[in-house]
Amino acid sequence: MTPMAPKCGVEIFGVSLAKCSDEEMDAIKQAIYEHGVAIFRGQDFSPESHITFGKRWGGIDVNNYFPLTEDYDEIAVVKKDPDQQTNIGGAWHTDHSYDQIPAMGSVLVARHLPPRGGDTMWAHMGAAYDALPDELKQACEGLEAFHTADHVYKEGGLYAQTDMGKSLRGQDMKTGAVHPVVIRHPHTGRKLLYVNSAFTIHFVGQTREESLPLLQKLFAAALTSDNQCRLQWKPGTVAIWDNRTTWHNAMNDYQGHYREMHRITLSGEALAA
Repeated sequence: MTPMAPKCGVEIFGVSLAKCSDEEMDAIKQAIYEHGVAIFRGQDFSPESHITFGKRWGGIDVNNYFPLTEDYDEIAVVKKDPDQQTNIGGAWHTDHSYDQIPAMGSVLVARHLPPRGGDTMWAHMGAAYDALPDELKQACEGLEAFHTADHVYKEGGLYAQTDMGKSLRGQDMKTGAVHPVVIRHPHTGRKLLYVNSAFTIHFVGQTREESLPLLQKLFAAALTSDNQCRLQWKPGTVAIWDNRTTWHNAMNDYQGHYREMHRITLSGEALAA
């Protein structure tokens, strides 16, 4: 196991995810809970293996917005056509924070890669919280925030106004959830900053305008350079990350080329302060 960066991410060697033992699985889970994301190279990972592996974490959350593979509803397709300008996930965020019980994480498999570009970045929210000045930690104490994806995915929303909008599902859905601004990881006990600039709208009891000054300070603090890591995808690469521990960002720097990834979203548990 090799760190990807000082405070975020590890690369794990010598494991076949399709055939890993229960002991290896426990070690993989612990590494992801602690480091936020784990990378595995050279994997032979069929759609059936992808689903079987996902079920070993518990439930699978079927994504309500992304297109699904023809044969397997559990697998969402994250793709960008050569003539598209907009990509899915091309801004810092954490998946499904707008759900009452947010997804634990994701298992993302590279299926078709551009000749270069299309890296993914992660940022560790435990490291982000630890680095907050004391006055910001005190300001977060006891706060809850409202999260929604309606402004992104709904009809007329941000994505619908782009050249990617026609491929999305669920544009008539309504979302909304309230979560503590600082949560404890259910397996490690570590304090994590749980807001993100894509889906966190305001603090409970405050307007958007009243919330923005503190939110913007927290968003900026979440992205210090030393709590980020970056993955250069290769054929056979699989990334597994913890949505509670990390934000991520899919780089959109491969215009004119096709990219297709397959994602399984892992069911989570209720978040606690």
